Amino acid sequence: MMDAGRHPNITLLTYSEVEEISGYVGNFTARIRKRARSVKEDVCTGCGMCQEKCPTKVIDTSFEAGIGKRKAIYTPFSQAIPNVPVIDREHCLFFTKGRCKLCEKVCPTKAIDYAQEDQLLEVEVGAIVVATGYAMWDPTQLPQYSYGLSPNIITGLQFERLTSAGGPTGGEILTADGKKPERVAIIHCVGSRDHHAHEYCSRFCCMYSLKHAHQVREKTGAEVYDFYMDMRAFGKAYEEFYERVQEERITFVRGRGAEVEVLPDGKLRVKGEDANLGRIVAADVDMVILASAIEPQPDADRVAALFGLGRTPDGFFAEAHPKLRPVETSTAGVFLAGTCQGPRDVPDTVAHAGAAALEVVRLFNQGEVTISPTVAVVDAAACVGCGECILSCPYSAIARNGDGKAEVNPALCHGCGTCVATCPAGAITALHFTDEEIVAQIDGLLAAMM
Repeated sequence: MMDAGRHPNITLLTYSEVEEISGYVGNFTARIRKRARSVKEDVCTGCGMCQEKCPTKVIDTSFEAGIGKRKAIYTPFSQAIPNVPVIDREHCLFFTKGRCKLCEKVCPTKAIDYAQEDQLLEVEVGAIVVATGYAMWDPTQLPQYSYGLSPNIITGLQFERLTSAGGPTGGEILTADGKKPERVAIIHCVGSRDHHAHEYCSRFCCMYSLKHAHQVREKTGAEVYDFYMDMRAFGKAYEEFYERVQEERITFVRGRGAEVEVLPDGKLRVKGEDANLGRIVAADVDMVILASAIEPQPDADRVAALFGLGRTPDGFFAEAHPKLRPVETSTAGVFLAGTCQGPRDVPDTVAHAGAAALEVVRLFNQGEVTISPTVAVVDAAACVGCGECILSCPYSAIARNGDGKAEVNPALCHGCGTCVATCPAGAITALHFTDEEIVAQIDGLLAAMM
């Protein structure tokens, strides 16, 4: 990340959002909203004085996963590039009550600017790589796991913050009352491979659950009960790590953890099926770690509409072909990278992103783009300018010309035929797929059969 921030040919627009995309392959225009930080990036040195003196603390629901706090002026994480904080206007005392301004008083470079406003930038680009990542599924949607009823029932992401040296406990694995757990249960496939949540496998949950089991044993010596359906250790050296963890005296229970009950004394009882024994088992523990599923980002539908992307039934963005074109999309010049296209672990994500980057380089090295001849054309004399074709086009390939008539951009058209079927005046024709050609093919077929 630091190398990217220092590279002369890379411009990082953090705390920004793409609002509109227009154009076509090789000639896109992106309108980007660069949100106001209330901190001058060219003046701030990242000394952290403002964050140290800020009196307001709020629950950090993003980086700390809801188990830690941050200040009202903060940097998202310690290695953020650029190392410039942002003021949370929803919690800052100046923006909510009109008082404080302590960060402005202590800033040695006078970088605080409460009057700073959003900037709208227009950037011309030749290709777009969508890499929006994934979101963690909310386990409260399956009440049998009692998530949210006890502070000692946590997700895998929250456990990651517990074990981090920069986390809220300084890397110590502690229960909500500040004690080391004596017994810990880990439940796999919470929200994955489940007809009541997501039917797909989230792919990397098994391995991070095994890592968590190892960390619990190493740091606390606690007994660990690992409830799993099937262990999917598919990556390089993953199976070897699974065998190593088995030697650490962890109790593996083959069967989905069916229920977590909060007992009156605060203990947690995990019930589940042991498929090997053929009976229901239970374990009373101090902490439960839920290996929750991953899912598409909450705004995936808006991003799909913005970039002209298709989506698969599971909600992730659709590639042009699952085997032959795994990083391309149905919109020429727009590529996918990482888990926005589907669940994958870090090595696969890196490989996928590298493939997307090489596809962009290949596109630029061509010098020109080959367009399919099977596109739609409009007969301007017959077009009545009703706009029905514009509304129906899934690729935003049709717009009005100066005369108010429909006009097709061949660089965006995929020849799907939707506009041809929609046009009430019959003014649109799909090249090489006309009614006359279809009738001639049918006549030829019938003649051959006689």
